[in-house]
Amino acid sequence: MILAGEVLGTFSAPKGVSGMPRPRAERLILRNKYGIEGDKFADGPEHKRMMIVGKRPYTMARKELGVEMEPGSLGENLLLDFDPHEFAAGTIFRIGEAKIQIVESCTLCKHLAVFHEKLPRLIRDHRGLYCRILSDGEIRNGDPVIWEGREF
Repeated sequence: MILAGEVLGTFSAPKGVSGMPRPRAERLILRNKYGIEGDKFADGPEHKRMMIVGKRPYTMARKELGVEMEPGSLGENLLLDFDPHEFAAGTIFRIGEAKIQIVESCTLCKHLAVFHEKLPRLIRDHRGLYCRILSDGEIRNGDPVIWEGREF
């Protein structure tokens, strides 16, 4: 087990809430085979019930476009202090009491152009990663993110 980084922010939007940024949450309660309690994507497609984002696209937007985005603006459930795109599909992280697994990259959303017309193209390789939830648990800001290997 290797420390990959830590959680900078937790976000969840209840059913019926749309738009960005996603609301901040004090904690996330993850449930295997269900999703994040209270989140609008819970009980949806298993591989898209949770999205993680690193701080890199926020830094890129600020430095290269002069755009300040509030955390949660990319639609993430977890904002991390490292770039999760450096890890391949199948990677497993333990965060707090929960375990998640990277499944695939999030598709590029044109709605991000509301922040700046060049933003979607700029962050396309760092937009976020969809994860499946492998075990129940609670995640809070500041929790360490532990790399536990990779499974297919």
